[in-house]
Amino acid sequence: MSQSPPLVEARSLSKRFGGAQALKDVDLAVVAGEVHGLVGENGAGKSTLGKCVAGVLHPDGGQLLVDGAPVSYKVPRDALADGITIVEQELALLPAMSVVDNVLLGSSAAGEARSRRARRTAVQELSDRFGLGLEVGKTVERLSVAEQQKVEILRALARRARLIVMDEPTARLARDEADNLLAVIRRLSEDGTAIVLVSHFLDDVLSVADRVTVMRNGEVVKNGEAAGETPASLVAAMLGRDASLEFPDKRPPRRDSAPVLAVRDLADGQRVDGVSFEVRRGEIVGLGGLVGSGRSEVARLIFGAERPQRGTIEIDGEPTRIRSVRRAVRAGISYLPESRKDLGLFLDLSNQENTTLAHLGEVTRGGLIVSGKERHDTAEILERLGVNPPDPALRVGALSGGNQQKVLFGKWLWRTPRLLIADEPTRGVDVGAKFAIYDLLVGLAAEGMAILLISSEIEELVGLSHRVVVMARGRTIAELEEEDVQEERVLHAAFDSESQRVSEASA
Repeated sequence: MSQSPPLVEARSLSKRFGGAQALKDVDLAVVAGEVHGLVGENGAGKSTLGKCVAGVLHPDGGQLLVDGAPVSYKVPRDALADGITIVEQELALLPAMSVVDNVLLGSSAAGEARSRRARRTAVQELSDRFGLGLEVGKTVERLSVAEQQKVEILRALARRARLIVMDEPTARLARDEADNLLAVIRRLSEDGTAIVLVSHFLDDVLSVADRVTVMRNGEVVKNGEAAGETPASLVAAMLGRDASLEFPDKRPPRRDSAPVLAVRDLADGQRVDGVSFEVRRGEIVGLGGLVGSGRSEVARLIFGAERPQRGTIEIDGEPTRIRSVRRAVRAGISYLPESRKDLGLFLDLSNQENTTLAHLGEVTRGGLIVSGKERHDTAEILERLGVNPPDPALRVGALSGGNQQKVLFGKWLWRTPRLLIADEPTRGVDVGAKFAIYDLLVGLAAEGMAILLISSEIEELVGLSHRVVVMARGRTIAELEEEDVQEERVLHAAFDSESQRVSEASA
């Protein structure tokens, strides 16, 4: 495959945003039928490169060639005419319309002369051919995120795409959904479609990629056959140094520490049904389980974002009625939601505004914000968390995903909480930012903070937690500690419970 002439080739491509050099003399070659992994830290330039290839962005310098001929795309439609398109992280679908209508909207493939039944049949056949498993008559709003991702792919195929740039396609998917999508990528490759796979998930990239390109600070620092790479070798290239993939050492909490949080028989009447556990001072307790087990719902009940139907929540041994988020914050509870963009941050506001928004009482005097104090205190916490750049006035939306996540930490560490609930704290961030967040969580626990950690990455849950509480069907079904905190034991507990449910339903 590597001997074939390039379908798409970038030569010395450059792109600047204001004073920031996003791409610097980048070379890239992708051949037909190849899965080409594109990896690097947030801000390395990989998404910018993908958008230049697909006509979303126009490079400032260098040359882009398709089938050996120079091209200059002004808009994505220009690239699509050459069979090149992109599936971005933020899906561009019309929720109230059917899969068929979304796939064919604006495409000559819609064929006004063809009947609706014929169009639906053609789209269904295309879905079945590539194993997408979509019911094309459904409206998009009734589909899961994973299915919506497939609709975007199906739309590209309907436009006879020869190369598809996929930007973080598995970032919001559960493990089984991600595996299914990776299988689709393999089938596309086998059929001759080239895929540029932009991803933070190195195992995903190495499981499907033929070649892999590593970027750092807007430049290509490594390129070669994926078969010769490992996650550790890619991380070393991304960071410019050897980096251990091990988790930081955990300091065990004192055995006589009293619980900061005690949850007793918590239920919401829907997704949570009788959950009980404790988190002590200086302890990280992982909340594990399969997708849909009720983990995030428990977090929202503790934080007052949802009302419990029954059960008690104790803070420092005292039963506490947490009827609102405001009361939770007053009780010393902080919560990092799983989606920083939807629930955690205002992307159009500054670092300073996002960091102090939940604590305005501490930066106001006589009802007016003391801007000097707000700016000074924000700068201190941004520096402490390693936000780059640590500029209080910078708009959060201009930061990389990893730095946005650090700002979210800063928002809730402004006033040191008794309990920090971290729901998927490293989702959508690069390897370097992950290491920084791991160090931060372990360091906060060592200082005495109680931490409730929710993560879909089993190795992260096990690597950081002193104890792991496993949930299934809204209940706590196992509690593992010390030498029992192992990936196999967490998975067995979750899957054995699910198998039991299926057996009971079949009886």
